Amino acid sequence: MNDIVTVVGKNTVIKGGLQGDEDLTIYGKVEGTINLSRTLIIEASGIVAADIEVMDAIISGVVVGNITASNSVQITEEGRMVGDLSAPRVIIVDGASFKGHVDMGDLEAPVGERLPVARSVTPARAARPAGSERPTAPARRAPASKPVAKKESPKKELPKKAPVKKPAPRKPKAPSKPASKKAGKARRKPPRPPSVPKGKRKVKRRR
Repeated sequence: MNDIVTVVGKNTVIKGGLQGDEDLTIYGKVEGTINLSRTLIIEASGIVAADIEVMDAIISGVVVGNITASNSVQITEEGRMVGDLSAPRVIIVDGASFKGHVDMGDLEAPVGERLPVARSVTPARAARPAGSERPTAPARRAPASKPVAKKESPKKELPKKAPVKKPAPRKPKAPSKPASKKAGKARRKPPRPPSVPKGKRKVKRRR
């Protein structure tokens, strides 16, 4: 026997709550709530504005609301959804549109056990035959670090002073020759009267 599937046609609009134990395929429009124990399929022409609780959900149409699934939720290339998803498995195909939050359950490690830590393993090198070992190259010395030259702050140039002209040395004057004593005396003394020979002196008579 084939499983029974309930279908909501393209021209059908349902407002209210839907409950059932069968698969449900929606081509039309549903507003309200949906609660199923089986699979919900929303085709490309289907529009659902409701909060949904199902086992599995396959969305190819438009959904506005929150979906809670006990198994999985899949949004195909044509699917559009605005709301939150809560399911252990969530599949969003490339090209789908989704806006909301995704909750896939708590991931807690068992009590007393630690999660394995990934370690990087280096591949083992093949053993070389004896005598074929390559001579090890001498270790190169690291070049000595060059002293870093300190940058000197540029010195401020002082304004240049104008050169001071020194006065030319004066030539010493030649000392003037002192005049002879005789010449000085000759100038100072009045001229003597002409000398009169002895015996011929004139005697002035008193009147």
